[in-house]
Amino acid sequence: MAVCTTCPYCGVGCGVLATVHPDGAVTVKGDPDHPANFGRLCSKGSALGETVNTDGRLLNPRIGDRAVSWDEALAQVADRFVATIRDYGPDSVAFYVSGQITTEDYYVANKLMKGFIGSANIDTNSRLCMASSVAGHRRAFGSDTVPGSYEDLEQADLIVLVGSNLAWCHPVLYQRIAAARNKRPDLKVVLIDPRRTMTADIADLHLAIRPDGDVSLFLGLLRYLADHDKLDLDYIEAHTNGFEEALETCGHAPVAVAAATGLSQDELQRFYALFADAEKTVTVYSQGVNQSVVGTDKVNAIINCHLATGRIGRPGMGPFSVTGQPNAMGGREVGGLANMLAAHMDIENPEHCDTVGRFWSAPTIADRAGLKAVDMFRAVADGRIKAIWIMATNPVDSMPDADGVAAALETCPFVVVSDVIAETDTTRLADVRLPSLAWGEKDGTVTNSERRISRQRTFLEGPGEARADWWQMAEVAKRMGFGHAFDWTSPAEIFSEYAALTAFENNGVRDLDIGAYAGIESDAYNSLKPFQWPQPAGVSPISSRFFANGGFFTPDRKARFVAVKTPAKPVEQDAYPFVLNTGRIRDHWHTMTRTGKSPRLSGHIAEPFAELHPGDADRLGVADADIVEVSSDRGVARVRALVTERQLPGAVFVPMHWTDQFSACARIDAVVAPVTDPHSGQPASKATAVVVRRYVAALFGFAIMAGKPNRPDADYWTIGRIAAGWRLEFAHSQYPEDVENFARKLLGLRERAQLLVFRDGRRGDHRIAAFEESRLAGVVYLSTQPVAVSRSWAIEQLAADHDDLSARWRVVAGRPGADMPDKGAIICACFGVGANEIEGAVRSGCDTVEAVGKATCAGTNCGSCKSEIREIIDDCRIVAAE
Repeated sequence: MAVCTTCPYCGVGCGVLATVHPDGAVTVKGDPDHPANFGRLCSKGSALGETVNTDGRLLNPRIGDRAVSWDEALAQVADRFVATIRDYGPDSVAFYVSGQITTEDYYVANKLMKGFIGSANIDTNSRLCMASSVAGHRRAFGSDTVPGSYEDLEQADLIVLVGSNLAWCHPVLYQRIAAARNKRPDLKVVLIDPRRTMTADIADLHLAIRPDGDVSLFLGLLRYLADHDKLDLDYIEAHTNGFEEALETCGHAPVAVAAATGLSQDELQRFYALFADAEKTVTVYSQGVNQSVVGTDKVNAIINCHLATGRIGRPGMGPFSVTGQPNAMGGREVGGLANMLAAHMDIENPEHCDTVGRFWSAPTIADRAGLKAVDMFRAVADGRIKAIWIMATNPVDSMPDADGVAAALETCPFVVVSDVIAETDTTRLADVRLPSLAWGEKDGTVTNSERRISRQRTFLEGPGEARADWWQMAEVAKRMGFGHAFDWTSPAEIFSEYAALTAFENNGVRDLDIGAYAGIESDAYNSLKPFQWPQPAGVSPISSRFFANGGFFTPDRKARFVAVKTPAKPVEQDAYPFVLNTGRIRDHWHTMTRTGKSPRLSGHIAEPFAELHPGDADRLGVADADIVEVSSDRGVARVRALVTERQLPGAVFVPMHWTDQFSACARIDAVVAPVTDPHSGQPASKATAVVVRRYVAALFGFAIMAGKPNRPDADYWTIGRIAAGWRLEFAHSQYPEDVENFARKLLGLRERAQLLVFRDGRRGDHRIAAFEESRLAGVVYLSTQPVAVSRSWAIEQLAADHDDLSARWRVVAGRPGADMPDKGAIICACFGVGANEIEGAVRSGCDTVEAVGKATCAGTNCGSCKSEIREIIDDCRIVAAE
């Protein structure tokens, strides 16, 4: 029987149906009844069943390298925290938590730190993705309120996507927009992004804006709206304050806006006219807006335009922040951020502190903001924080200045890490490791980007001694002497308490109220259907939108225009001439502890890479597939070069996912500077000044093998799972003297393995295949140039039979025979369809994405690859025309 639960990836919050089969296998499909996705899933969600195995799991509590009982581990944590607080005060300890935990976990962590320890030193990795949206909402609305719903995307006449690569980062929302366009071709889409991402596939207009040019763009838009009589003066008068001051900061000259944004005046005119003429406009923004030193000002510049036109809170219109993690919103609701209290109350507000303190019967309540993420790890480094508990996140890879974070944790007197994985770049620095439940084992709730609360339900037993995060914290709280306030027996009891807090002394003065669920019993909790807040007690379900008729959460109930200014142009640094932009790719998630387990999710992009504009690559002497070093004054990363017109000159994009567990030197956040927005504390992960250099390699290599490879002695390497084993890419400054011995060591071969060796004396290439009876144990391809071998075909050979010699020599050659298909680079991860197969379908007459789908199945499941399929179709047309 299928269990209804919620996907653990992005903030879309898709419902999934998980089925455990008699053999233990898990299959996952989209829940057709869930209002976030209506059965749709992306490639990551579709592959969830491949990621729930126990490989690499942390199975018992450990102090150092010693397995211990839960009682001993919990006592150690409690005793060390109590002693640290006694000797140095409550601000000497900290929690760093995660959008991967449930709302119930978040609630317990916040209650323990802010209400009983008495410090606000609890922050979350959600600080890295949406804190600027929170700050912008609070400045404008008086509360962290997302006004709209996903259905607005289908009802809009214009969707403006700002710094948001929906096609890869929120694929189901992208699919909903694409489906809406098919039904209503008049729906227009504008993409504002320095890169021409795959989301541009559905854009009528792509504005390749200069990094951090968004504030100027929307200041110019506000001025344009005023100059062309497109303001809603009645709404401004009735429901807002500060409009004249905001308008005064906009300036007048289109030339200045063009200079600040890098856009032509014609592009600006087209965008401004679209926005002015389409009343039903939704502006969707994400990390490209938030991850900036002016992120909060970007948010308010966008909100100003919607307030000025009254386009907020009504069907098909409003500013819309989409979050990066499955429970970033839940964390915001219960005070997971260092500068907020639970239930959307303000830590700076004495009345709110009193309200929460009395509700909790707390012995002490934090009444000032704690340390935000970047400052928190600085405090670990300089000794102000002497004990830290990290939960469900990997800051040694994901924080800016990641090497500095690692150094800080190495010197911290006491580090606790709760995680599901035994070996991560962060757990290796822990004094105590606590085994947590993973997705499929957890029981709780999460909130998606449209304020919809859904259940994550258990359908697997926790392995070993793994326990829920909320239970771990509650048990430590009991041992610290706070047992009366943490004596829950289930997440239902925690949710009930949280719901009651949202309604406590509320009476409509706060946006967040789910009092209808206060006192919820276990049976009702277990059967809870997805719902949007607010849902106060004693009333029928109310509107899912805010602010159409005002009613903001400021003292006078009016919205505040924020007078933002054009940011100063960054000082150009000759030593660091490129701007580094970091982000996600389609099929991987965060630091790959989950998606790295799935062979098909590594099929599309298997290596870390740097996108470079062809002009920049030419000046640097970099060819496609070379290795490049991307470095700042903080650190260095080595990644594969991807030369593409999608990138702006002077900019470089590198994905954030690769860690020391998967690659030699690709932790790109070690390169990112720890500079933050002054209002939100969010790091500027998309505009670090860097230098890019070609790494001069004497050796390039590619290998596949049945067993996990030994890490090569190489300056560059990256590993990934494949269907029957592992793949390895590597490069080094020296060519091995003993090639056969190098291959044997790399593949971890047994003596009985038979080697087939080929050497190209002219090119200096070596190819060594190892067979054990008829099975291919592994093959290594070495070259002085990037290895030209069909990866997808070679990977398939691990599962093939190699009885005859000709089959073995084809493996050594690295290409199939003339009568054997080579699917090419994987485009569709869901069905393993390659570029060559798609090209073949196009050449046979399939001239639309739908026709290719019928012929090959590519693009017919999650749809995330449709834009790439369309590119292949267009490329084939160009070749035919030539």
